[in-house]
Amino acid sequence: MMDTRLSLALEAGHVSLPEAGEIVVLGAAGQSLAGLPRERLLVVCDDVVAARSYEAQGYAVRTELPDAAAGAVVMVPRGRLEGRVLFAHAARLTGGAIVVDGVKTDGIDSHYKELRKRGACSAAYSKAHGKIFSCTVAPDALADWRDAGAGGENLEGFFTVPGVFSADKADEGSRLLRAVLPEKLGKEVADLGAGWGYLAQSILEREAVETLHLVEASHAALGCAKRNIGDERAQFHWADATCWQPRASLDSVVMNPPFHTGRKGVPALGQAFIVAAAAALKGVGHLYMVANRHLPYEEVLRANFAFVEELEGGNSRFKLFHAAKPPRKR
Repeated sequence: MMDTRLSLALEAGHVSLPEAGEIVVLGAAGQSLAGLPRERLLVVCDDVVAARSYEAQGYAVRTELPDAAAGAVVMVPRGRLEGRVLFAHAARLTGGAIVVDGVKTDGIDSHYKELRKRGACSAAYSKAHGKIFSCTVAPDALADWRDAGAGGENLEGFFTVPGVFSADKADEGSRLLRAVLPEKLGKEVADLGAGWGYLAQSILEREAVETLHLVEASHAALGCAKRNIGDERAQFHWADATCWQPRASLDSVVMNPPFHTGRKGVPALGQAFIVAAAAALKGVGHLYMVANRHLPYEEVLRANFAFVEELEGGNSRFKLFHAAKPPRKR
């Protein structure tokens, strides 16, 4: 077992957990949970890929918060507001006692200062470019943070919650892609990495579309999409788009694929989206996608489609692609 900042802090007594009762882990996105009592853990996980990984390791996993817990561990996410919401939930579940673990690039120092203003925090244990500490804070002291997590209408008029991608408004790439989508997309369409439903809304404006599959790895984002898209033609899938397959081949795929895992750029992720799109399409199917201009997607597109073109409507930051005729399925 590889030691982690959390396991080392627990072993050295810098932080501690209750000796009995369920321990909830919030904000986990694939991090090692070494050092925690596996049989007493409940991992509340938003990302489907991380959730399946934890399940395969034997952890109990769910997407919704329990009513109460003996203890809580918060893995600090990238978003400041998202982190505050998790602290508020953890304090409510436990009555106030939480353990916080995070890296400097995700703002752990700022969170430490803010929590010390609202409760009692232990000295921070520093290790591996991060910090871990325990905190006791009354749930009502974080009520404003909890309320901020309820979500609301963004600048586009869509419901979103803290932590989902581009929560305040649609990102520029999606806006550009939406503007060039053709009127005819066919009957069976998928939006891979659908987020909170911005592109899906536009796709469903086409009366010829009979089914739209919204495939999204974030449970929170998919929940927002369900609130935003009331069309009965929409089908929602909490799934990894890189390996999701429809029951029947599709006429079109629309996507603005992610290319980051945390702060690390991973172009292979977007490339895997392209391969998955080709596998999901009919032999005469079409792919419409947007990508940051520096990403190396052309070779993968040409390897998976007989026809590839860059569409007009992009800019110095984004490029738009139309690809068609994936290899015939065996």
